[in-house]
Amino acid sequence: MKIDGVILAAGFSTRANTFKMTLEFKGKTILENVIDNMSLYVDRIIIVGGYRIEEIEKIVKRYEKVELIFNDKYEEGMFSSIKKGISKVSGDKFFLTPGDYPLIKPFVYKKLLECEEDIAIPVYNGKRGHPILINSRLIDNIYNPKYTNLREFIKDNNVQFIDVDCIGIIKDIDTMEDYREALNLNDKGG
Repeated sequence: MKIDGVILAAGFSTRANTFKMTLEFKGKTILENVIDNMSLYVDRIIIVGGYRIEEIEKIVKRYEKVELIFNDKYEEGMFSSIKKGISKVSGDKFFLTPGDYPLIKPFVYKKLLECEEDIAIPVYNGKRGHPILINSRLIDNIYNPKYTNLREFIKDNNVQFIDVDCIGIIKDIDTMEDYREALNLNDKGG
């Protein structure tokens, strides 16, 4: 089975007041941490860039199995980046995650791959998180005009929720306070 990964990194990082993808985390950038944790379980990673894509390009050029694509509609929001990213998917299944989740542990990807449903979503203490694993045969359905976001699409499909002991699946970095909290969690082994 061939597995792709799609990482969304096109946003403005407005609430953080700095470009999140390039923030230092565990001796690398936030984006590098997401790539490294995902890369153990995928054949290829598609990164969707938009805002400040030239900085993302510098980060990802050393990765052989990473393809960076530009979402020229990134100002329209995350769903436009999802559609752009999945247009390049060729694997049987694909992981989907925003690029600001550096605390997702590699075992989460492994655990999701064990699922049988078309969609698998990790859960920590009752809260849904990332990454999401989606069967590629559902890609055409995501483009259905009735869907304006991924949540609507997920509601219409069979989903397996998988409990994982990883707070990182619900810890994205939207603000500098979130960043400091993530650094603190990392120091504690979170």
